[in-house]
Amino acid sequence: MFLSVFDVFKIGVGPSSSHTMGPMTAANAFLDLILSDRWPRPANAHVASIKVSLHGSLAFTGIGHGTGRAVILGLTGERADTVDPDRMDAIIETVEKSRRIVPEGHPGYHFDPAEGLVFDKKVALPGHANGMRFSALDADGRQLLTRIYYSIGGGFVVTDTELEALKSGKADAAALAKVPFPFADAKSMLAMASRSGLTIAQMKRANEEVHMSTAELNAGLDRIWDAMNSCIERGIRHEGILPGGLKVRRRAANIHQKLENEWRSNRPNPVFANDWLSVYAMAVNEENAAGGRIVTAPTNGAAGVIPATLRYYLQFHDEADQNGIRDFLLTAAAIGGIIKHNASISGAEVGCQGEVGSAAAMAAAGMAAMLNGSPEQIENAAEIALEHHLGMTCDPVGGLVQVPCIERNALGAVKAVTAASLAVKGDGQHFVSLDACVETMRQTGYDMSEKYKETSTGGLAVNAVEC
Repeated sequence: MFLSVFDVFKIGVGPSSSHTMGPMTAANAFLDLILSDRWPRPANAHVASIKVSLHGSLAFTGIGHGTGRAVILGLTGERADTVDPDRMDAIIETVEKSRRIVPEGHPGYHFDPAEGLVFDKKVALPGHANGMRFSALDADGRQLLTRIYYSIGGGFVVTDTELEALKSGKADAAALAKVPFPFADAKSMLAMASRSGLTIAQMKRANEEVHMSTAELNAGLDRIWDAMNSCIERGIRHEGILPGGLKVRRRAANIHQKLENEWRSNRPNPVFANDWLSVYAMAVNEENAAGGRIVTAPTNGAAGVIPATLRYYLQFHDEADQNGIRDFLLTAAAIGGIIKHNASISGAEVGCQGEVGSAAAMAAAGMAAMLNGSPEQIENAAEIALEHHLGMTCDPVGGLVQVPCIERNALGAVKAVTAASLAVKGDGQHFVSLDACVETMRQTGYDMSEKYKETSTGGLAVNAVEC
């Protein structure tokens, strides 16, 4: 299995990788398809209009997650990693007024969001909980082209055909042959580390450098950390009320100021490190909830755990340096790839255990690596963190990535550091393997009621009625 670190960590915008970044990417893909020769275009046929329907979790929580906005932006040609968050409202307003989209390189098409963008809660598409159908029609309303896309978590988007290939394992076959350390699970990862004498980060680096140079890889990793750190900085400066109607107050800036004051006072505080972890994670997820620039880690809903843990590493460990940050990200990506390959990182598929649980496992592994943990201790750290998120539901109040998501990231970061500390104090031997824990998460997600998987039809979403 090979999943690039830059597939795991993608720069985009909030509030959701699967509900915002994914649909925007799907819209981009459909525009590219229209201009291509990859479909049987009838003679003298011209696309005049586009329609989109959203299904499953995208339909139930799409309004709160900004899915409709993402589709509109994507159909104007905006991309998740480059769109200017400050221009998004104006772009959407223009489309709503003109009922027309004119993406670069296209002649322009009729698109009325009020009629051509449907949140279909009645019909679920069969492949995945996050389904989308894009259709192109001629001037007489005849359908010329239709394509189904699935947003499978972390900003990943596949067609229905590609999804079948993923499920069958065929999609991994070619990638397996191209990297020197093709570990598909933790057991094979540890075996390869033992035979090679390399760390998990070194094996991951060797896999990445099949596709890019050392300088390119380092530059890319540095960009990822710069984006994460910039998100923290924005989050600890901004105050106010988050959008969406719940009137959730931003708290990170105020808490950060209190921690700064306490830091300068030198007063003893036994939970000081936990407080810093929490405020950094909350800062990121408040930015995400506000639709700011974010890094999937591995998703937007869980985007605060890894940046908070990395910032904690830099703040409380004198030996921290840029190479350590790179190794942290490479180690975390290796664990994230194993989880995604064997289970899921999608809240709509397995609940929040697949989002914050996966992020905590990845962060714990990265932190254990920074504490000079062996591959076995790193695997143990990831298992501890994931095990203690098993069964966690995804029940966002109002379909917004705010309650309980923001605080949940703070607790995920605390669990990650605790798991790393526990693991490196042991010898790497433990009762439950990471592979067993990942499989348990997959089975638990399969058994979990749909109302607890990002549909906002159960749990806090229906019991926190006063919100």
